[in-house]
Amino acid sequence: MSNYSILLLSTILVPLLVAIVLLAAGRLPKGVTQFLATLGFFFPALGGLILWRGFQPVDATGYDYLTSLPTGLEGLGITLKLGLNGLSMPLFFMAGVVGLAAGIYAMQSRAERMQQYLMLLLFMQAGLMGVFASVDIFFFYFFHELALIPTFICIGVWGGRDRSSAAMEMTIYLTLGAMLSLIGLLAIYFQSGAESFDMISLKAAVANAPITGEWQNIIFGLLMFGFGILVSLFPFHSWAPRGYASAPTSVAMLHAGVLKKFGLYGFIQVAVPLVPAGAIHWQGLLAGLGLAGVIVIGLITIAQRDLKEMVGLSSVMHMGYCFLGVACVSVLGAAGVVITMVAHGLTVALLFLLGHVVYRRTDTYDMDDMGGLVKKTPALAAIFSAAVFASIGLPGPGMLNFFGEFTIFAALWEYSRLITAGAVLGVIISAIYGLRAIARIFFGPPSEALEKHLAENSVKDITTAEKIPTLILLVTMVVIGLFPRLMTDDMQRSLDANFQSIHSGIEQLAFEEEESEQELASISHPHRQ
Repeated sequence: MSNYSILLLSTILVPLLVAIVLLAAGRLPKGVTQFLATLGFFFPALGGLILWRGFQPVDATGYDYLTSLPTGLEGLGITLKLGLNGLSMPLFFMAGVVGLAAGIYAMQSRAERMQQYLMLLLFMQAGLMGVFASVDIFFFYFFHELALIPTFICIGVWGGRDRSSAAMEMTIYLTLGAMLSLIGLLAIYFQSGAESFDMISLKAAVANAPITGEWQNIIFGLLMFGFGILVSLFPFHSWAPRGYASAPTSVAMLHAGVLKKFGLYGFIQVAVPLVPAGAIHWQGLLAGLGLAGVIVIGLITIAQRDLKEMVGLSSVMHMGYCFLGVACVSVLGAAGVVITMVAHGLTVALLFLLGHVVYRRTDTYDMDDMGGLVKKTPALAAIFSAAVFASIGLPGPGMLNFFGEFTIFAALWEYSRLITAGAVLGVIISAIYGLRAIARIFFGPPSEALEKHLAENSVKDITTAEKIPTLILLVTMVVIGLFPRLMTDDMQRSLDANFQSIHSGIEQLAFEEEESEQELASISHPHRQ
């Protein structure tokens, strides 16, 4: 096992072991708890950066740092196989960065039972790193569940208003989505004839003998609704804005910023390459639901007055672009999805964080009770505006969201110009609710409620402690936005390899179906021989 492979494994083990220590130990001093938690959150981010700098795919699979660990389940085809390719590497790094920012901000919160709260966040962090490091689809699913369970607990215990009902709704929806996804992943394994659950073996098996067209349609349908529910595909999205509105800020950052990418990553890395004919069969419906998510949810977002719910709904809306990119079933569309996932993960986490910073100054999330904060908090106003501009997808230096959405629009143009025109409306919708939020919070006359609050309380600009997690996200977003080739070159190689096997599989499947039809015709009409 190389040093890099050990480092990859450690990015999962370190937060997991720290979480176990916090769970097993009695009540620790606050300083010890914070030191251990800082180590648990910092190590994955640093490890992700080192692994990205050293990333060099060594063969046609496009993976680097491949390593396998025994599990005792090898007879069932289950091995803990880890590695990164051009698709997982930027998402893996993004998970580390968002986790570090969320962890640092969590330590500034006033949460009761801080040790237990940080312990659950560290379990989430370990699961998030494992999702994108897993080559075996069994552990890909396992690590998602490891990260998902603490989400429910954190919302139920540390959440805000309506936390019990929000946690219950999330549990029902996401459990349903997870079960459908699991059935689809198991169906791929059994129908592929592969001897292992790892993606490399599955792709090789499917390339040699594609899954039948009927089964591809069934499997992709299961994954489309399973992954779709987990990503808040319209109309199965209602859990997301309610859940994020009730969730503690750090939990919302981790879930909306990272964990929700599980389903989209599953589409690009697993579903489309392994059952491409099924993807083509369902692409019309997926594109229609994605477009509905952009327009319908976008219009609902415009009507929001609660800042946190607005950010949650905007997150759901922007996932609609990603579904449109998946529906293109093309290299360009998939590339746009990955870029948008990275950009969205950083910006939505930043917006949830800044939204809570605003709440600390105003003691409300109701934007009607705000106004004029720019006089008291000019630095916060500038950073918040930059985050909103990035989320809208405005072109400019460091605006990674623009690259992602523009790439999706370019791919979508080749698929359907009408759908493209509808999707572009989403940019206008985003500008309306984003600019309106900036105006209501920071500019314009302050409300009577805010004036009274300001008279009774001293309001400071964003503090140094709050700037640390903010700048971690903002600087990462700007650097990748200025130098997108940091991820696009390696991503292109992985996508080319995936779609080469996709085209080969579709052609082989079409050839076999044509042979079967000819054979059936010869049996039905023997006199034609």
